[in-house]
Amino acid sequence: MTLVLVGSPSGSLAQSAPEAAPAAAAGASAAPKSKTQTTITEAKKALGSITARSNAQGVDDMQLAELKAQADDLVTRLSEHLGSLKQRLDQINARVKELGEPPQDGQPPEAAVVTEERSRLAAERGELTAFSSELGQISNGAKELSAKITEQRRRLFSDVLLKHTDLSWGMLADAGSTFWHEVDTFQETMASWLSFAWKFKKLQLVGAVFLSIGAALFFLAGGYRMLGKMVKRDPAIDNPPYITRLSFAFWSLVLQTFSLSAFMLATFFFMDSFGVLRPDIRPLVGTFLGFIWVVVFVARLSYLVLGPEHPHWRLIRLSNRGAKVLFWLILAMALINGLDFALTEVSEALNSPVVLSIAKSLIASVLIGVILLAMSFLKPVLAEDRDPDAPGRSWPRGFPLALRALGIALLLAALSGYVGLARFFSTQIVLTGALVATGYIGILSGKAVGKQGAFASTSVGKYVAVRFKSNEIILDQIGLVAGLSIYAFSVIIVVPVILLTWGFQTQDIKAAAIRLLTQISIGNINISLIGILVGVLLFMVGYLVTRFAQRWIDRNVMARSQVDAGVRNSVKTGIGYLGMGLAVVIGVSAAGIDLSSLALVASALSVGIGFGLQNIVSNFVSGLILLVERPFKVGDHIITGTTEGIVKRISVRATEIETFRKQSIIVPNSDLINAAVGNWTHRNRMQRSEIPVGVAYGTDPRRVIELLLELAGAVPQILRNPEPHVEFLRFGASSLDFELRFHVADISDGMNIRNALRAEILRRFEEEGIEIPYTKQDINVHGTLYTMRAPASEKEKQYEPKDVHDREAGEAPAS
Repeated sequence: MTLVLVGSPSGSLAQSAPEAAPAAAAGASAAPKSKTQTTITEAKKALGSITARSNAQGVDDMQLAELKAQADDLVTRLSEHLGSLKQRLDQINARVKELGEPPQDGQPPEAAVVTEERSRLAAERGELTAFSSELGQISNGAKELSAKITEQRRRLFSDVLLKHTDLSWGMLADAGSTFWHEVDTFQETMASWLSFAWKFKKLQLVGAVFLSIGAALFFLAGGYRMLGKMVKRDPAIDNPPYITRLSFAFWSLVLQTFSLSAFMLATFFFMDSFGVLRPDIRPLVGTFLGFIWVVVFVARLSYLVLGPEHPHWRLIRLSNRGAKVLFWLILAMALINGLDFALTEVSEALNSPVVLSIAKSLIASVLIGVILLAMSFLKPVLAEDRDPDAPGRSWPRGFPLALRALGIALLLAALSGYVGLARFFSTQIVLTGALVATGYIGILSGKAVGKQGAFASTSVGKYVAVRFKSNEIILDQIGLVAGLSIYAFSVIIVVPVILLTWGFQTQDIKAAAIRLLTQISIGNINISLIGILVGVLLFMVGYLVTRFAQRWIDRNVMARSQVDAGVRNSVKTGIGYLGMGLAVVIGVSAAGIDLSSLALVASALSVGIGFGLQNIVSNFVSGLILLVERPFKVGDHIITGTTEGIVKRISVRATEIETFRKQSIIVPNSDLINAAVGNWTHRNRMQRSEIPVGVAYGTDPRRVIELLLELAGAVPQILRNPEPHVEFLRFGASSLDFELRFHVADISDGMNIRNALRAEILRRFEEEGIEIPYTKQDINVHGTLYTMRAPASEKEKQYEPKDVHDREAGEAPAS
């Protein structure tokens, strides 16, 4: 509902249109009032209809589930309408607060338009309050009705399960005689329908059958083409890995089950759509198709898991004899339970006495209980030597006891007269057991596929590796995603079907799924899984758009405009920050998270962030300052502390500097802001270079200066403004010291120019006879030298002092 706030935001504006405002207000409020009244009328009518239908005689569980869904939907719609009314009431209260209190006695009177607006708002507020109260009462009534229907369904379910029947031989005899009458009736009904279909609906019948077969073949052929080797046994593999066996069992079961389901549903749909099924035949055909589906599903599942004819593809460690016996016992339970279900539906369709359905369920429950007891005494486990043909061992401890407890419980429940309870649990043992086994196989398959390195060894992994040239890391990540997907697929397929077998209706599962996906309440917080998923997708889209914008602007705008590399990096980084911030805000808003709540949390954590993350925040702010002020940029040659090199990247937390030895040094941004930084290329890349030169005493200094300036002028890379200059520095200890100073346009050219100039200076000095002297140093040694002569004996050595000036010829001085 759209509600419009009427009235100008200030008294002065209200006085500028004293006649138009009331008229506009009246027209704007009339439509919401009329819509609210219509909503109240329709809600009362819907609530009365649901109440009457729920109280009707003979209403079944499916109808009650539908009525509960309608009541819950009514509550949702009324809640939305109440929210709109509350929003309008908040607007009115805010406007009344702006207008202020009416003037008291003795105060100057207010404008007439203000008084009129206040009165109108008060009247509208009273009407909306009344509407809200009435809608709230209807909503509470719908909630109470929903709870009542839930209790009614629970009571109906328990009455069916816990209904007691007095068993006697007379009842069984009556059931026997009724059974043969039902058989005759069934034969007559089916013969009549087949005759009718063949005479009057032959074309439609044949068309329905062919279309059904086509639907099944479509699923089957498409599945085999898509899954390939995953649903085929490779005879060349003698002992296939467990992951291969799991994958084959799971996907074969899923593919064949879907194909069978497609055939069954298509058969029933086309035959019903083409008018082949009569009203009295429709439930019988549906029951027959359901019976076939259950038996085939359980048989196929048991065959894949137990592998009675394929020991190497068996998923459970059983002996050959144990696998075959278990397969036939499980198949027998499925046949018995399916026949019980089918024959009971036939009895209801043919209006047979209830005693016949009770007798069928009694026999089926007793037989299933006996089969469970027989299973508990088997010894099917594989022998210790792992020879499948050897006699097996007993079940693991505890398992036989569980089977006997189930079998005895079924027998006691059936023979004591609680046939409905026994029938329900016997059905759950067969169907729920099969579904749980299917889901468990799926989970094991997902776990095996998601194991590190497992996906690369599968046929799909090998295909992906060859087709897309993926490495081991990518294949491992794909395997992890595939494993999680198999988990989700198993749960989504198995859980709803299990809920259906336990008495839940489709409406219950649908409503639960909608609540799970759209509204999960945790205290006062409502979380929507769909909203979160949409938020994540929007964030990913924003991230990708940001990256695309960064690359496009950098390559197509700034690069073509020959913008400096540092400016390009700053603009690119700024666009990244802005885009990521917008993507986060949009994603969080789409996920349904209240940003005001996040603001409260952020304010509460601000103190902790200030103390615990102050260095990170300082580096972040420093990074922003570096990007904005740009004391240096990417590509600059800087010196900070003991670090000198080229700036490679300026990020949020730190700056990367590459030294001339190709070592990357990560410097926190705050250190660069708070410390002195030398930048060789801050304003431009021009640099002054110096070459010191020393010549021997006696050389003409004017000639040396002329030669150095001549050599510098011959180099085209040396700038003429400022011009080269030679400085006569000092009279050195062994040379006259000069220094050639010149400027180059690019600092990166300085090293090559200096090297070339040094070589040229050396060559010209040799041509001119100018000597570059060695460093001279006079050393005067004062003291006593010791010479060693042969000792008088081998055990002693004698040293004699001798003055340095009396050394014998050829005797080496002491060092």
